[in-house]
Amino acid sequence: MLTWQQLRDAKPAEYEDAAEGWSAVSNRADAARIRTEQEMAGPLRATQKGEAQTSAERDLTRLGRNYQYIHSECGLVRTTLSALASELSAAQKKLKQALDDAAGLKFTVNEDGSVDYPRSTGLPVASGASTGSGVAEPGAPVPYLPGAGEANGDPNRGKAEDIAERISQAVTSAVEIDSRYAKILRRLKAPDGLAVTDDMLLDEARDMGDVQKAVGAYLDKGSIPHGKSPADNKEWWDGLTQEQREGYATLYPAEIGALDGLPSVIRDSANRTVLDETRAQVEHDLAALGPEPPKTILDAGGRTCSNPEWNVWNAKGGTRFRDQLKGMAAIESRFDQTGVNGLPPAYLLGFDLKGNGHVILANGNPDTADNTAVYVPGTKSKLAGAGGDIARMTRMWKEAHSMSVGQTTSTITWIGYDAPQSIAPEAMEKHWAYEGAPRLNRFLDGLQTVQGGAGASHTTVVGHSYGSTTVGAASKAPGHFAADDIVVAGSPGMLVGDASDLDVGKSHVWSEAAGNDAVPLGGKIAHLGGYKWGVQTWNGVPYDAGPIQTVPSDEAFGAHRMHVDTGGHSGYWNEGSESLKNQAAVVVGRYDYVQEDN
Repeated sequence: MLTWQQLRDAKPAEYEDAAEGWSAVSNRADAARIRTEQEMAGPLRATQKGEAQTSAERDLTRLGRNYQYIHSECGLVRTTLSALASELSAAQKKLKQALDDAAGLKFTVNEDGSVDYPRSTGLPVASGASTGSGVAEPGAPVPYLPGAGEANGDPNRGKAEDIAERISQAVTSAVEIDSRYAKILRRLKAPDGLAVTDDMLLDEARDMGDVQKAVGAYLDKGSIPHGKSPADNKEWWDGLTQEQREGYATLYPAEIGALDGLPSVIRDSANRTVLDETRAQVEHDLAALGPEPPKTILDAGGRTCSNPEWNVWNAKGGTRFRDQLKGMAAIESRFDQTGVNGLPPAYLLGFDLKGNGHVILANGNPDTADNTAVYVPGTKSKLAGAGGDIARMTRMWKEAHSMSVGQTTSTITWIGYDAPQSIAPEAMEKHWAYEGAPRLNRFLDGLQTVQGGAGASHTTVVGHSYGSTTVGAASKAPGHFAADDIVVAGSPGMLVGDASDLDVGKSHVWSEAAGNDAVPLGGKIAHLGGYKWGVQTWNGVPYDAGPIQTVPSDEAFGAHRMHVDTGGHSGYWNEGSESLKNQAAVVVGRYDYVQEDN
């Protein structure tokens, strides 16, 4: 049992020193993970081929993920020790204040925490009462009250009882603190071995929850900004000590990883922890359902029918889990491509499983990029299909990079809103765009905030299909649209009638539409365009006049109509195509490279 003497002599600074040591290990592990991926695995992929390369790359990938695990687990130990030192120091401070008060009054604190006090002089003494001293113990039911009767009227007795109670409370608090943190620290350990398993990641997630509960108010989750502007988020982050930043990133990675306005390296590190733990949990949940049964079976008559077992498997989340894993695998696949054909490191700027799942992934660090492109996909975009969208921005980066020698470029896949998941009726409704617009604007503001202002990076927002409708809603929303150019491809409409209605200005709006892409016409049917008074023409020939509805591919809309050499609704990012090159030229500000149609 802890005594007040032990609490008095405790050295919380030793826990703080230990926390600094664990912090150093955690930070070194994160730095080692970055070096492993960017300086070792990347060059290996770029220069080597064959079985030896495959084996070495596999080992480096495992090493990088081990470092990520070490970073997270050591961070939990660090934060636990820091919180322990803080809480123990507070209890010790209360004890020492009580001891100082006792010494000042010349009271004696006994080994058991009771307090000897001299009887006040000048008070009447009851028959048989002691005239020398008294002993006060904690838990006295009635404190000293001025003017009370002889039994409680000695002011020294009231003071002694107060001191005894404060000593008892400090010791009791310290015992609870010690017990709470000892339980957590005993669990913060990893098994032997060279590989980080799913079980270890699930255990890490449980550890994180336990530490969150244990630290109490030491790192208040409620103080993390919610719904604030990127500038407010940055101000909060900048106002934290380095110890607090590390603690919040370790304990609340999902919240920190989602904060627009924070540096990309911070968000990336936090979101990778979330990704690892989420993937392990989803794999565990899928495995718990057992093997996927056949979707259909033959009935007694030999006819194909739905399999009830598959329906149960699916109702329990089978298809959803499988699709989520597919999206997460696409993210990790992009991590593993760093260095291939000069591809820069990837930064995970957002990730969650809410709704249909969201992912924000950057090729190259946008914080320091000379040129930044943010791609907003359209109908049916979600985590499960992220691989295709990530691939498009990978090809965009390669093309833009080749056009901008001496400059850096970052291309970002932004599946950060809830896109419609069906052509009809969802993609014919405007609310998806209006609900997604504030999220897009916050993200763009966050990029600009971290980059250092509007002139720090040339920013282009690229909208495909319904994504262009979301871009239109964001651009015409009140406030400044934090971009220099807008590129749309296969747009069903941008909710405005003229390019001049968009915040970037008419001369910075660019459109692509393949001749056999039916989406622009479909957008008119759904009234996703805008109305203006004017003349509708086709290759200069008027065919409609008055209050006409326009989409970006219409001459009357007034955008730069770029040449397209691809077909269909999804070919605009085909490798080597003029469609892709034209977009890349806008992204790097080489407008003279753009081929326009008459």
